[in-house]
Amino acid sequence: LQPLKNKIIVSIALNLPGPQAIHRLQQLGASVIKIEPPTGDPMKIYTEQWYNEMNVGQNVIQINLKSEQGMKQLHELLNKADIFVSATRPSAMMRLGLSWEKIKIQHPKLSMVAITGYPTPRQNEAGHDLTYQAAVGLVDDKVPKTLVADMAGALLVVEACLSLIIDGYNGNFNYIEVPLSNAAEYMAQPLKYGITASGSLLGGKIPEYNVYNTKKGHIAVAALEPHFKSKLENELCCSTIAIKFLERTAEEWEEWAIKADVPIHIVAE
Repeated sequence: LQPLKNKIIVSIALNLPGPQAIHRLQQLGASVIKIEPPTGDPMKIYTEQWYNEMNVGQNVIQINLKSEQGMKQLHELLNKADIFVSATRPSAMMRLGLSWEKIKIQHPKLSMVAITGYPTPRQNEAGHDLTYQAAVGLVDDKVPKTLVADMAGALLVVEACLSLIIDGYNGNFNYIEVPLSNAAEYMAQPLKYGITASGSLLGGKIPEYNVYNTKKGHIAVAALEPHFKSKLENELCCSTIAIKFLERTAEEWEEWAIKADVPIHIVAE
């Protein structure tokens, strides 16, 4: 299924949220032209394998947007595009002459998605995934294991592009700002409303939803529903569940759970 076939997306977004979103849109059939500076995308330095996976099948072009010739090349590409995606601070885009106010005049049939750190009027403030997560309580005393704001932000970019494409069918061409801090705030809602806070229902309060040591390794137990909980009680007795889990390895408990139809899984390292 390729609903975006014949749609063209031009992206100058680097690092993770933009390229990840564009990769998904490409999977939906869009033709992608990705523009990188002469120094390339930093993502290739962080992880070349993931960079290659996200950019496979795309037309990746290196253009110096600070040069007159480079800007001419960009506008030639935008003349044929349906969506323009950026992840540069709006103030810098304005200095390049690529503000939405100018883009919509030069390319009246083009829509634009701007990935920012924070929503207007804070759209020019600096930030990264770590700071967005920290602001909403998703960081303790260690760096988080994954890039929650970036990955959730990528999905919001996909959503924005799809909505703009639908608008385009109706002859409307618009601009959508996607703040990554909003993505972090969205992902933090379970914590905000208390269901995953320490000692809460999904924060370790109940034995049927927790992480346990075993004879070797750890397991995650998520037997929330009554029928799952009753199986645990019948087999293990929830009051002594932590002691029981020490009798077998994580692998053995996972095998038992599959047969018993209980949601238990080894904690991957």
